[in-house]
Amino acid sequence: MARSPGCSTLVPTLIEVVRGDITQLDVDAIVNAANERMLGGGGVDGAIHRAAGHRLYEACLALPEVRPDVRCPTGQSRITPGFNLRARYVIHTVGPVWHGGRRGEPALLASCYRTALELARQHQVRSIAFPAISCGVYGYPLDQAAAIAVRETRAVEAELDRILLAAFGDDIFDILNRSIRSERSGGSERSTPGRSGRSVVSNDPNESNGPNGPND
Repeated sequence: MARSPGCSTLVPTLIEVVRGDITQLDVDAIVNAANERMLGGGGVDGAIHRAAGHRLYEACLALPEVRPDVRCPTGQSRITPGFNLRARYVIHTVGPVWHGGRRGEPALLASCYRTALELARQHQVRSIAFPAISCGVYGYPLDQAAAIAVRETRAVEAELDRILLAAFGDDIFDILNRSIRSERSGGSERSTPGRSGRSVVSNDPNESNGPNGPND
């Protein structure tokens, strides 16, 4: 089972918020905030393509277009090998551009997480890292995007060994942690600061209470 360096292994299921470079995480799969062409771009998309090497570009190029210049429509996901990455897979998903919430953006963003997690399940992924999808140039409000990220990953946490939410800055790191705390139920969760900018959230009922650029 893949583990990122320095993370706690004392509880069976964790959602962790981490700062730093998603391309360096030691997980089975990392999620790429891609565009519909899937041929690289700015922010985390470009960072993943650079770290994975040219074979990732070739693998994306080989995927069929569903319409001209669209290999992955908004709200959907595709999977490729990770090539030079520590992760075995890259799951590419296309988040929505924020238009004030009037064009189905919440449902589309939720679908990004759901379809990515479904691909993870199909490929026996046990650990996965997500960037803050749509929170960069796509302009999604950070608090709303974080709430969706936490809700959708929380829904499947029992099926995975480790879920990482990778933050590219202090603002989204703090907002993700607040969203996790707001999702607590029954007082069974505890969030404690970890080393190297990690916040570890335990959902074990036996526990007592107590540098990428912006993502598209």
